Amino acid sequence: MKKSKMIKRNSFIDRACHWTVVICFFLVALSGIAMFFPSLQWLTQTFGTPQMGRILHPFFGVLIFLVLIVMFFRFVGHNIPKKGDIGWFLHIVEVLKGNEHKVADVGKYNPGQKMMFWSIMSLTLVLLVTGVIIWRPYFAHLFPMWSIRLSLLIHAVAAIVLIHAILIHMYMAFWVKGSISGMIEGKVSRKWAAKHHPRWARQVAAEEEKKNE
Repeated sequence: MKKSKMIKRNSFIDRACHWTVVICFFLVALSGIAMFFPSLQWLTQTFGTPQMGRILHPFFGVLIFLVLIVMFFRFVGHNIPKKGDIGWFLHIVEVLKGNEHKVADVGKYNPGQKMMFWSIMSLTLVLLVTGVIIWRPYFAHLFPMWSIRLSLLIHAVAAIVLIHAILIHMYMAFWVKGSISGMIEGKVSRKWAAKHHPRWARQVAAEEEKKNE
């Protein structure tokens, strides 16, 4: 039986969750930046009006967290750090040159993607906790003023770090050709898989052979 040149990388559920988070993240990030930098107040119109921006910002933040919970349980198994991941970081120069397949036997996600996974999950949790504490008029009155002020600072710092992390994630997605189509269409070429994620490519091939037996 002739094998297809394409293999499945992301299911519909995974892709739907990913793009839901992407859309919500940009809405929340833009409205949040507008509240943090007065000179960018025009960004509050992301939700239509400044008032709606302030009202909807936390609700969309909660939606992001809920979708990320689903993604966490679907992706966490492939993002557990392994001893062999150290070699990937030690040869990061070769990785950036496009020779990743020569220096590391990468599974479904490389060590850089694993780091991004845990960074996004942890920072989002921090944003949720601090966001609830400063959320007026629902929860802020339940906390002392010092905790609200501290939460405001932590929330802002975590948001800035997360925005930069997402920008790096976007850059790497464009830099590694084929990554974006894998998250849009759900499939990647076998050649792409063998080069960037050789161990995962072998696992997929082995599973296909078992099914064809």
